Parts: sequence; C-alpha cells; structure tokens
Amino acid sequence: MAGMNLSEQVDHLSGFLQRHRRVLVLTGAGLSTASGIPDYRDKDGVRRGRTPIQGPDFRKSEAVRRRYWARSMAGWPTLAQAAPNAGHQALAQLEAAGRIDALITQNVDGLHQRAGTSRLIELHGNIHGVICLDCRTLHRRADIQAWLVEANPVLAASAAAGVDSVVPEARPDGDAEVELDALQDFHMPSCDACGGTLQPDVIFFGDNIPAPRTAAALDMMEQADALLVVGSSLMVFSGYRFCKLAAVTGKPIAAINLGKTRADDLIGLKVEATASEVLPRLL
Repeated sequence: MAGMNLSEQVDHLSGFLQRHRRVLVLTGAGLSTASGIPDYRDKDGVRRGRTPIQGPDFRKSEAVRRRYWARSMAGWPTLAQAAPNAGHQALAQLEAAGRIDALITQNVDGLHQRAGTSRLIELHGNIHGVICLDCRTLHRRADIQAWLVEANPVLAASAAAGVDSVVPEARPDGDAEVELDALQDFHMPSCDACGGTLQPDVIFFGDNIPAPRTAAALDMMEQADALLVVGSSLMVFSGYRFCKLAAVTGKPIAAINLGKTRADDLIGLKVEATASEVLPRLL
C-alpha cells in the first residue's frame, strides 16, 4: 500500500474486516516478538540461527535429544516469562466483537489462549506441554524445567549467568542458541509414569501435523470468506497452504507483516507494520 500513511492503511484493513463476515486469521512468529520472543526470519524471509532439530532425528538419537533438552533448558525462561501483547489482546477482542471468526496460529507459545481467543487451532502444538512417546502421558513443561534445573545445576547456573560459552539466545519454539562443551554430563528428563522418552508436545520440523488437526484447520478455511495473515512470512508450507486455498477459491487475503512473504503475489491488501501497532487500532 505504497503512498499511504499507517492510518490510511488501517482504515483499509478495517474496511476489509467490515466487508467480510467470517474472517479467518492466520498468525506467525512475528506477532509474538512484542512479547519478547524472537522471530525465526528476517525481513527477507531468510531463516536466522542454526538449522532446527528434526523430529525423526530427535526420536532416533539420544545425542540429539540430549542437545535439544540442554538448549531447551536455556531457552525456556524466555517463553515461560512471555505474556500476551497488545496484538494478542486485540485479536481476542476482535473475536469477542464478532469481527473475526476463527484463528489458526503457527506459534507454539500459548499466548493466544492466555489472551482469551476461543475459536483457536494451534497448528504446531503448544510448547507448554511435554508428551511421553511411550505411554502418551502429558506433562507440564514447567515441571520438566524444574527437574532439569535441579538435575543440571552447573549448566543451569551458567545459562542464567551467560558464562562458560552458555549464552542463551532464545528461539520461538523454546529452543536456544547455545554452545555446550560437556553434553555428555547433561541429565535428560524421562517420564515419571513409565520412564519413557519425553518430547515437547509440538510439531518438529520434518514431522507431519496430525490429520484431525489439519482437517479442522482446513474446515475453518472452507467456512471463511476471507483470510487475514498476521506476523508470518509464510515460508513454511503449513501456513502458505491457507493462502493458496484462499486464492484458489476466490477469497480475498490481507496481511499485517514486516517484510516479504511467500504469498505476496496472492495478497491483495498488505500493511507493513508490527501487529502490536496495527491490531489495537482496529478495535
């Protein structure tokens, strides 16, 4: 929307919501940056940091699991302390007012739930849960963190102080960029119900979204008459597919996102600003 100031762009976006009765919102990591959770990508859609751990590798390799839990222990406090920002709160209020119909998020931080959004699908799961791969018992991630800190006091203290090459840079999925010299001494958590292998209750890269969740999300897209993308570059296909579906079925697409997206050629109305700045102005 070149040539327009932000107020004019917000007016156009408000008109978009008024014209369409059932707007589906798709959110990504860019929405949660104002809550102190870093984004995955830069303004050009290029991924920051190291390649994320792959689900198949996590399940077959103890060394990969050890590295994941050590990095997660360092990165978890950022997610645990994060609170819904003005963007999350505005979306919950827009839903309550009937101005948006439903919300699908690619985020795993649980902030939409805390803000009060009700018709919600967490496409990639929720980092606040940990599941046993053997007996399927679900654990609270906060409880696992307490165990990790108690079992690994030296590493926990180093991560907290940012010393001994353990300088945590949190990622949106609760992972952290850390270099660890003594991983062989790291104690991993296990299921207190059966002693089995624990995995965060999220969709790792390389894994598929459960079929019932995918079906529910696609049903939301089918019921919608428009799509609003908030804070996502759409570089991952699980999000981009909703823009493809909207375009194929002739449903208009709007977006609030800083920088390019994979669907720029499909988006009819784009506001290049932060979600926390734009969304409250729609109320």
